[in-house]
Amino acid sequence: MLIYIHAFFGGVGLLTGITSVTVKKGGLIHKRSGKVFSYAMVISALISLFVSRMPNHENLFLFLIGIFTLYMVLAGNRALTFNSKTKLKPDTIDYLISGTMFLVSVVMVIAGTYGVFQKVHNSVLYIFFGVFGILLTVKDFLNFVKLAENREAKLKSHLGRMVGALIASITAFMVAGLMSVR
Repeated sequence: MLIYIHAFFGGVGLLTGITSVTVKKGGLIHKRSGKVFSYAMVISALISLFVSRMPNHENLFLFLIGIFTLYMVLAGNRALTFNSKTKLKPDTIDYLISGTMFLVSVVMVIAGTYGVFQKVHNSVLYIFFGVFGILLTVKDFLNFVKLAENREAKLKSHLGRMVGALIASITAFMVAGLMSVR
C-alpha cells in the first residue's frame, strides 16, 4: 500500500513539476503547480525513505534521491522567503535544512570512501551524492547573506533547487520503474 501512495505522490509531483517549469514564471498556474509539486515531492520523498529500506525493496539509490529531493524542495522554497523588507538574514530553519544536508553529505562521503576500499557495490554513489551535497550546502551558506538583497540570487537559488528536485523526481520515477520491471 505504501508503495502505491509513494507512486501516486511521485506522479503528481512529476506532472505538476513539469507544468510549473513550462508555464509563465510568477503566474498563477506556476505558483499553484509549484505548491502542489512541493507538497507532493516532500510526501513522496519521505515515503521513499521508508520504501527504499523495506524488505525486498532495498534501494540505496532511491534512498539517496529521497534525501536529496527533500533538501532541494525545502531549500528551493526557503530561498523565496528572503525579502529585503521582512527577512534579511537566514533563520534557524534555513540553517537547519542546509546544515543537516551538509552533515548527511559528509557521512555519505565517509561511508562511500569506506565502501570503495571494502569493494561494496554502489559505494561511489555515496561519494557522488555526498560531494554534490557538500557543494550545494556550502553555496547555501555563502549565499544566505546575498539572498535578501539580491533578487537574482534568490531566484537562482529557487530555480536551481526546484529544477534539481524535478530532476531527482524524474530519476526516482525511472529507477522505480526499472526496478519494477526486474
